[in-house]
Amino acid sequence: MTVNFKTIKINHVEIFYRESGDLDKPVILLLHGFPSTSFMFRDLINDLSEKYRVIAPDYPGYGQSTAVSPNEFNYTFENLSNYIEQFIDALGLKKLSLYMHAYGGPIGLRIAKKRPELIQSLIIQNANAYLEGIGEALSPLVAYVKNQTPDTEKGARGFLEYDATKWQYYHGVKDTTKVSPDSIVIDQYYLTRPGNDEIQLALFRDYGSNLEKYEEWQEYFQKKQPPTLILWGKNDELFIPQGAKAYRKHLPEAKIYFINSGHFILEEYHEYAAQLIDKFLTNLIGEI
Repeated sequence: MTVNFKTIKINHVEIFYRESGDLDKPVILLLHGFPSTSFMFRDLINDLSEKYRVIAPDYPGYGQSTAVSPNEFNYTFENLSNYIEQFIDALGLKKLSLYMHAYGGPIGLRIAKKRPELIQSLIIQNANAYLEGIGEALSPLVAYVKNQTPDTEKGARGFLEYDATKWQYYHGVKDTTKVSPDSIVIDQYYLTRPGNDEIQLALFRDYGSNLEKYEEWQEYFQKKQPPTLILWGKNDELFIPQGAKAYRKHLPEAKIYFINSGHFILEEYHEYAAQLIDKFLTNLIGEI
């Protein structure tokens, strides 16, 4: 299927998104993590678009979407979630499966909690809703969230460096030859745009707001029991496997697959992930 590259204006922000698949097919909305963009889903979109309408936006400040100065735009997870919610409404989406990776978790789960009628299912890739999932590798970020000083800011800025981006893609992978170097270069290009460091630091500072929401999201899981598929790179040291297992506390029927990879499992295992997603959704909504 052809992938279309589109933009839509939400308030004063141009949201870029990739879309493929027939309009009458079940919708999968793909929400990317840090420091990536909708580019991380390029292969998965191709894998799924014969049977599904697949949509992957870039958040404000990311990728091809407008990067408004932090002086003019409130870079919080709540606000990013509001923009993605408006994006959903602007496209007229009434029911969707929500695929969330890393940052996509706190953005998407805010929407799911607020508007559960939208959610056909949750598909979670290394995205936390439990304290158990926070790995030791996130310690510099945690320190910055708790106390902003020149020293903790220096530690947080380390996540914006090329070596850190490369580490996120290569650490824990089974076969590094399957990791596209383009992914690393593209992510780093966007990270090093003038002023982008201040956007990222603003979101780092706000990350604690996500932890404060964990109990609310767990209550949503418990009450609504959304059908859930969890795909987790078991060698990820940022969001560790205990975070995947913790979902079972409130979602005992969740399907969990631990994959022998790191934070970006789709680089190595997009075809396998697509097979698991298709099987999960076929069992949920029937043959398409």
